[in-house]
Amino acid sequence: MEYFLSVSIFIFECISISDAIYYPKEINERPIIGILSQEQSRYLHTKFPVENYTSYIAASYVNDVEKSGARVVPILIGKDRSYYRDLMLKLNGVLFPGGATYFNQSDGYADAGQHIYEIAQEFNDAGDYFPIFGTCLGFQLIIILASGRGPNENRETCYSFENLPLIFAPDFRTSKMFKDMNEDILKILATENVTANLHQFCILDKNLENYYLTKDWRPTSYGYDANNIKFIASYEHTRYPFYAVQFHPEKSSFEWKRSKNYPHSMNAIKANRYFMDFFVTECRKSTHSFNNEREENVNVIYNYPAVPTGILGSAHHQCYFFEPRGIVSSRF
Repeated sequence: MEYFLSVSIFIFECISISDAIYYPKEINERPIIGILSQEQSRYLHTKFPVENYTSYIAASYVNDVEKSGARVVPILIGKDRSYYRDLMLKLNGVLFPGGATYFNQSDGYADAGQHIYEIAQEFNDAGDYFPIFGTCLGFQLIIILASGRGPNENRETCYSFENLPLIFAPDFRTSKMFKDMNEDILKILATENVTANLHQFCILDKNLENYYLTKDWRPTSYGYDANNIKFIASYEHTRYPFYAVQFHPEKSSFEWKRSKNYPHSMNAIKANRYFMDFFVTECRKSTHSFNNEREENVNVIYNYPAVPTGILGSAHHQCYFFEPRGIVSSRF
C-alpha cells in the first residue's frame, strides 16, 4: 500500500528548517484558543427567526479543543481589525471551523478570517509564534486567502459525503503535522474509513500550482471524491504554523446524527483525536495571555449557553449563538 511504501522510504528524512519560523519549546500550560464564529446556516436561521443571531459556533469544535486541554474564546464576525488584533494578542491560536456560509458576505466569516490570517502572518514574521488550524470550510478559506481572495474563488467543485482513509503524500513523514504521529494511528488513517468528509468544494494540486502557492504550502495527504477527483485532504504552510484538514476530526467524538453516518469506532476516535491534540500542542508554544484571570473569565465560551439544536433537526448536536438582533426566547 502507498502508506507502507511512504514510511519505508521517508521515515528517516529530516525536516529542513533553513527558512522555518523559530520553533519554541512547550511552555504554556494554560492555552486558550479562539474559534471563529460564522453566519447561521439557512436551516438554523429558520429555527431562530425571532432571535436572528449574528453568528454561531458548533459545540463539537469547542468540545474538541477542550478535550485536548485548552479553553475556548469565541471570535465574533463583523468587527474591525483592531478587535481581532487585540484579542489575538491574548490567544494562543485560532481555529477556523467548518460550516455552511459564503465567502463573499460583507463583515462575515471570510472577512474576519482574512483579518486573523493576515495578523497571524505579521505575528509569526516578527518571531511571535501563533498557530492557525482550518477544518473543511476553514481549510478552503485559508487557501483562498493565500491566493489573494479575488472574485474567482480558488477552489473546485467536489462531492464527498462519506468516510474515507487518507492517502499520504510521499514525503508526509517530513511534515510538521505527521512527523511524530505513531505507527498505530498512521495505519488506521491509511487503511480505514475514519475521516468524515462533508464538502461540495475542495482544493486540488492545481489550485496551488495556478496561484504559485507550492513554495509556501505543501499537501500532506489526499482523498478521492464521489467522481474520483483527487483532492487535498490536509496541508500545512512551509514556514508558518498554519495547518488545515478538509475532513472533520471533531465529528467522531461529538456529533451523533444517525443519518450522517459519522465514524464512531474506537479506531476512528483515536485517530481523529490526534489532530486537535497536535494543534493544541502547537498553541502551547504561544506565550500570549489575558491580563488577569478575571479578563479570561469574561471572554471564555462558558459565558454562553450551549443550545441543544439536535432536537431541532440540526446536524449539530449543540451550538453556541452570539449577538442576537432580535428577542431571545426562553425555549431552552
